[in-house]
Amino acid sequence: MSDSRRLFFALWLTDRQRESLRDIVQPVLSSIEGDFVDRRNWHVTLVFIGDFPGHKVAQLQASVADIAVDPFRLRFDRATFWARPKIACLETAIIPDELGRLVGQIREAVEPFGISDEEHSYRPHITIARRARSFATQRLARAVEVQCSDFALVESVSVQGGVQYHPLKQ
Repeated sequence: MSDSRRLFFALWLTDRQRESLRDIVQPVLSSIEGDFVDRRNWHVTLVFIGDFPGHKVAQLQASVADIAVDPFRLRFDRATFWARPKIACLETAIIPDELGRLVGQIREAVEPFGISDEEHSYRPHITIARRARSFATQRLARAVEVQCSDFALVESVSVQGGVQYHPLKQ
């Protein structure tokens, strides 16, 4: 029996933030084809961990416990298609320095566990549809700013019809 858990660190949005995003994104959804992500799962991945031994989760959490988040805002202003993972996502044009530092600190903290995050540059986004069909980038009617001041370790749990994400600790 495996005690493996599928994990990632993320900016976990509040219900109010998700509702604001939903209201602004609604008009562009009609032009997007794909499997829409339940808005309760909307988040901004910081560092993907993947399958991780369940008995070491407390150690993983401890490795990032001293990371303080300098509050910042993310301004989502467009819906974009990413061809390689075939996703529709909300993107932000500007990556705040505080976010770049946070991602760097988490990456450094998880390195001793043999975790090396993707080698490409970090691009914050919120996935709104998977298995999406290609579409031209669309500006949102108005940008939505999301205030960020903490992060969470999140578990991806397979359920009938997809996955659910469960924050373990913020």
